[in-house]
Amino acid sequence: MFISPAYAQDAAGGAVGMVMQLAPLILIFVVFYFLLIRPQQKRAKEHRSMLGQLKRGDRIITAGGMIGTVAKVKEGSEEIEIDLAPNNTRVTVVRSTISTLVQPPSTAANDAKPG
Repeated sequence: MFISPAYAQDAAGGAVGMVMQLAPLILIFVVFYFLLIRPQQKRAKEHRSMLGQLKRGDRIITAGGMIGTVAKVKEGSEEIEIDLAPNNTRVTVVRSTISTLVQPPSTAANDAKPG
């Protein structure tokens, strides 16, 4: 008998109110997906591709910070032998611990430098 008009109006717009409450959460998830999740998945895919394309003579940096040259790639295995020093110091590392492939400076970039 003494029901406020505000309560009566709220009952009619229940579905719209529910969508309006969920909209910010959905928007936050979409933003997180495009700014965090998707780029991370892309980097992981590129890293797996780089690990699969390693060959003898590539210069690499391991996760521990050691810089070496790939000496032997064991196909079908997770192990790679790398040379750490010029005196033929070889170490076996697990493929997944290689973090970066060091690209040699291009000859075109060196030719363009004023000397």
